[in-house]
Amino acid sequence: MRPNGSENEKKPRIDSRSRPQVPNHLGFFWKSSNSYSMDPIERTRQWIAEVVIGLNLCPFARRIFEANLIRFVVDETDEPAELRHKLEEEMRRLASEPRSEVETTLLIHPNAFTKFLDYNDFLAKADDLLRELKLAGVLQIASFHPKYQFQGTTPDAIENWTNRSPYPMLHLLREQSITEVAADPDVLLGIPERNIALLRGLGPEAITQLISKTHPPGV
Repeated sequence: MRPNGSENEKKPRIDSRSRPQVPNHLGFFWKSSNSYSMDPIERTRQWIAEVVIGLNLCPFARRIFEANLIRFVVDETDEPAELRHKLEEEMRRLASEPRSEVETTLLIHPNAFTKFLDYNDFLAKADDLLRELKLAGVLQIASFHPKYQFQGTTPDAIENWTNRSPYPMLHLLREQSITEVAADPDVLLGIPERNIALLRGLGPEAITQLISKTHPPGV
């Protein structure tokens, strides 16, 4: 997750990830006032199923998705302080709950940090919050945004779609989970290159058709 570089832009970190019924403790539903669009959780679930899992962008996503171990949370605020408070709440909650109930959390914030550079600046504060809560080494934050842009790329570079989600969101991961799937570091290191090659092979037209089913109109 890296923006197109200028000297004044901050470097973001790199990260890359039938609809089963979600148990109540995992789904916090929000209804859109836009009658022709899905609600954010429904749309995010479809993006995971059709893009992240469908294209195998994250080989580890299928298990937890199909096991209903992802908690989806929507915060409608457009205020940074309120989002930070919600993020703290979700960090504490994930760290305290057993993996058998919740493996990971997606905090979706459709109205806050809709500009990617603002979102990218907030990521540093999110990492600071992890340290303040003494959860660094316990949790990790992965980043996804509709306008995600890797450093050194143009806005229309096809590789940006590996991290372009329907809405701005913060993905809270357990370090223990990452350690378990990182038994072979070479496999992990090869995922970004494989994903870029896959997307380039699909081409812009196929990707546009795919995301038209998973992203809000105009994204």
